Amino acid sequence: MMLKGTKIYSIFTGACPKCQQESMYKTKNPYVLSDVLKINDHCSHCKFKYRLEPSFFYGSMYVSYGVGIAFAVAAFITSFLIFNSSLMTAFIAIVVTLIVCGPIIMRLSRNIWINMFVNYDKKMVKK
Repeated sequence: MMLKGTKIYSIFTGACPKCQQESMYKTKNPYVLSDVLKINDHCSHCKFKYRLEPSFFYGSMYVSYGVGIAFAVAAFITSFLIFNSSLMTAFIAIVVTLIVCGPIIMRLSRNIWINMFVNYDKKMVKK
């Protein structure tokens, strides 16, 4: 893929931020709610340890707030400005969007958080 080797690729796919060869998550589908936040201990390809320190991913809650706001603004613009709905309908659209996209927001936030601290390493990719 063209974007492989970039942070964008790792963020949107949930791939290992170091080698981008496999998913960080035990289950790729974020809608398996019992496994939404379960990550592997380390990458089986490059042996990168995902939990850099105890409670590392608590910081992703700050990112989650911003990502949630972005989803809410997108829902508002779509419902209120594009479809000319009432404010109450726009509010309902925001709530539904945040509930339906909650698992995606959680994973996206974790992916952004770990990619803030870890860079892709071309040397980790075996050809």
